[in-house]
Amino acid sequence: MKRNNTILIIQQKLPFVCSFAVIFSAVFICSCTKNVLDKTPASSYTDDAVWKSTNLITAFVDNTYRVMPTGYTYRSLKLATLTDEIYRRGGGNNVANAGNVTAAALGMLDFWVSPNGYSYWPVITNCNIFFKNIEAAPVEESLKKRMTGEMKFLRAYAYFNLVSFFGGVPLITSPFNLTDDFNLPRNTYDECMDFVVKEFDAAADLLPLTYAAKDLGRLTKGAALAAKSRALLYMASPLNNPSNATEKWEAAAKAAKAVIDLNVYSLFPSYKDQFLVENSYNPEAIWTRPYNYSVSSEGTYLELQLYPNGYSGFGQVAPYHNIVDSFEMISGKLPKDDPSYDPQNPYVNRDPRFYATILYDGAPFKGREVETFIPGGKDSREGPISSWNATETGYYVRKFIEESITDPSTTNQGNQSWIFFRYAEILLNYAEAEYFLGEEATARDYVNMVRSRPGVQMPAITEGGAQLLTRIQHERQIELCFEDHRYFDVRRWKIAPVALNVLPKRMDIVKDPVTGKKTYTVNTMENFTFGFTDKNYLLPIPRSEIDKNPQLAQNPGYD
Repeated sequence: MKRNNTILIIQQKLPFVCSFAVIFSAVFICSCTKNVLDKTPASSYTDDAVWKSTNLITAFVDNTYRVMPTGYTYRSLKLATLTDEIYRRGGGNNVANAGNVTAAALGMLDFWVSPNGYSYWPVITNCNIFFKNIEAAPVEESLKKRMTGEMKFLRAYAYFNLVSFFGGVPLITSPFNLTDDFNLPRNTYDECMDFVVKEFDAAADLLPLTYAAKDLGRLTKGAALAAKSRALLYMASPLNNPSNATEKWEAAAKAAKAVIDLNVYSLFPSYKDQFLVENSYNPEAIWTRPYNYSVSSEGTYLELQLYPNGYSGFGQVAPYHNIVDSFEMISGKLPKDDPSYDPQNPYVNRDPRFYATILYDGAPFKGREVETFIPGGKDSREGPISSWNATETGYYVRKFIEESITDPSTTNQGNQSWIFFRYAEILLNYAEAEYFLGEEATARDYVNMVRSRPGVQMPAITEGGAQLLTRIQHERQIELCFEDHRYFDVRRWKIAPVALNVLPKRMDIVKDPVTGKKTYTVNTMENFTFGFTDKNYLLPIPRSEIDKNPQLAQNPGYD
């Protein structure tokens, strides 16, 4: 038998900024020596050919970007539905949110194996193959340096996410051979994160600060420093720093400040519009992953999933009333604390980010007002287009979607990019680190930079002490809403038992058909409760993986 390694190439005639140009995957085929199948197909390339071609190596790197999970990967806004932000209809998130995930049945939380592409191991495998081959590859040195920086970043970011979900994982830095021992134990959290931070540092030294238009979307020095900022913030947080070691907060503050001091990034003037495709590479976006619907495998189907049923959307995810209640009034107070708040007119005078994030009854959208009221509301369960696709909370997601899309049930889909890192997060990272270093004035200043952006201009926060920490945490909840932060934030702060053990609420609206008057009633979602317990700070290693590799120790609390 002779092993014939081939790498299949699917060429897309599109620029990198739209679709990463080339979709690249490795397929390993075993065939008999005298078999006609030993011949390399015309549509494929041997390993030897690939690592002698600059174009094919570039394609390999580009595909590694492509397989990195994003907030749009399989069931958009998946992590938001695993918090107190969003309810998903029929998506299995209820089991996860109730704390009933087991090692034998992770369901929505299977980020280890994930048959639906939400796994980080394929990224790590690609990177390890790259590092095995790149040194001897005949690639121009400046390009080799850049690609090495890209792959160091991508591997480190994949490990960072795995560690954030599971704790320490096996730290694999080279590809396996058939004779290798696959039964590797888990490295510790600190070992993994020390590796991650060093790789981000190395990537920052190798990557350019900016790119020409044809390469927008590639990783930069700023992206590597931003990822390091997030990683060190997580390492300094109570979950991972129980002794509250000052040096960890100092490292987190220094890392965030390094991004700020690049003087490359700034807050985009429009909070809502920064997420639209025409603003994919705006000054606030530090690392953006582009999509292109014209490539079938690149479609996010975001509008189809998020548009209300009255606009031919599926309305698959719906914000809880809990998150709606978390948006402040323009006074800077929460609705429950503001005497001017009228529960029968609940959507007036709210933080401008509320209107950019949530579609509520009466919200102007595509030439009419959203109608979630009954009887007869076009976007309610009594809507004329579909009852099944109606919201179950009284709300739809406004953030991210392209209002210009006419009918998401046809081929008319958006191409929004996923923003992995943006400048507002860095400002909030710095504020949080400075708070824990006792620099409360600095912490307030940086939170207020975010609150005072054009178009938002919320009142400055003035609190100190424990109240200031609460305001910093709340600002992240609102500013970064639905952007894959809440899942990790409530865990690293160790507030999940309080934040996630709430009654999930919806808004029911009844409109009098004669007078037109609406009555608003907040109710609890039926047949569903949050049930976070201490074991849920980490996910279980899938039972199937432990059965294959007995060296993998299970996380506490799981069988």
